[in-house]
Amino acid sequence: THTILLLLRSDLREYGDDDEDHQDTTVNQMLVPRSHQEDATLILNNLLKEYDKTLRPDIGEKPTVIDVGIYINSIGPVSSIDMEYQIDIIFAQTWVDTRLRYNSSSMRILTLNSNMVGLIWLPDTIFRNSKNADSHWITTPNQLLRIWNNGKILYTLRMTINAECQLQLHNFPMDEHSCPLIFSSYGYPRDEIVYKWKRNSVETSDQKYWRLYQFDFMGLRNTTDVLTTTAGDYVLMTVYFDLSRRMGYFTIQTYIPCILTVVLSWVSFWIKSDATPARTALGITTVLTMTTLSTVARNSIPRVSYVTAMDLFVTVCFMFVFAAMIEYAMLNYYSYSIRRPPPKKRMVSLW
Repeated sequence: THTILLLLRSDLREYGDDDEDHQDTTVNQMLVPRSHQEDATLILNNLLKEYDKTLRPDIGEKPTVIDVGIYINSIGPVSSIDMEYQIDIIFAQTWVDTRLRYNSSSMRILTLNSNMVGLIWLPDTIFRNSKNADSHWITTPNQLLRIWNNGKILYTLRMTINAECQLQLHNFPMDEHSCPLIFSSYGYPRDEIVYKWKRNSVETSDQKYWRLYQFDFMGLRNTTDVLTTTAGDYVLMTVYFDLSRRMGYFTIQTYIPCILTVVLSWVSFWIKSDATPARTALGITTVLTMTTLSTVARNSIPRVSYVTAMDLFVTVCFMFVFAAMIEYAMLNYYSYSIRRPPPKKRMVSLW
C-alpha cells in the first residue's frame, strides 16, 4: 500500500510539473503575438491617420508601376456556341506606395485580410473581354493584402471570369484557337499607371483538374500593348491560351456515322434492279439519315455564315448518298424504256 501511494504521489508531482511547463509555454506564446498585435495596430493607425485612398501613389510626380502576376487554377469549359471560356485565377498586383512606409524592427511585413482592402488605394484594373466575373467569398473573401515596411504592397484576389473568345471555325473540328484574357486600367492612362509582367508572371496548376473536355491545352504567352483611345493611351496586358480541339467526340458522333451511311447506300447496287420497294426504301432512308446527321453536326457550333470543314465533309457524303438514289432512278427509267415493246402500227383501210 505504501508503495502504491508513493507511486501516485510521484505521478501527480510529474503531472503538476508538466502542467506548469505547459502553462509557462502558453503564457510565453501568448505574450509574443500580443506584443506584435499592439505594434501592428499602432503602425496601421499611424499609416491611415492622414492617408487619402482616392489619390494614387506618386501623383503628379511619376507613373505608378503595377507588377502583375496570374496563377491559373483551372480553364474551362470552352463554349463554341457562345464563343466564351471560363477561367479561375488568382490575380496578383504589386506596387509601391511611399505613404505606407513605416519603421519597425519586429514587423517587417503586415499581412492583412479583406477588411483592410477598402482603406487604401487600389488599381482600377478591369478585364476588357470579360462577359461576367465573380469573386470568391466562401468561407471568407478570397483577398490578401500585404504591406512591407518600405511601402511595397501586394494585393491578390481570386476570381472566376467568363471571357470572350472569338473562335475561327473554318477548320472545325480540326481547329486551333488562341483565347485571350485582356486587362488594363479603367481610368488611368499610361502616363499615370504602367503595368508590367513579373518574372514567371503566369503560372498554372495541375492540368488534370481543368475542364477542357473538347480541347487540349497547347501553351500560353503574354504580351504588352498600348491601346489608343480618345481618352488617352492605356497599357493593355494580354494572356493568350492556345487550345487545340480534340476530334474524338466528332469522330464518333459525325464522321463514322456519315461514312457508314454512305457505305450503306452503296448496298443498293447489289440489289436486283426490279426490287423497286427495297432499293427505294434504302435510298430514302440513307438520304434522311444524312440530313439528320448534318443537322446534328451543325448544332455543335454557332450559326456562322462561312463553310466549315465538317460542312464540306457532310455535304460530300450527302452527295454520294443522293447520287446512289439518282442512279437507281435513272437505271429504272432506262430499264423500263428498253423492256417496253414498240407501239403497234395501225392498219389503215383504203376502202
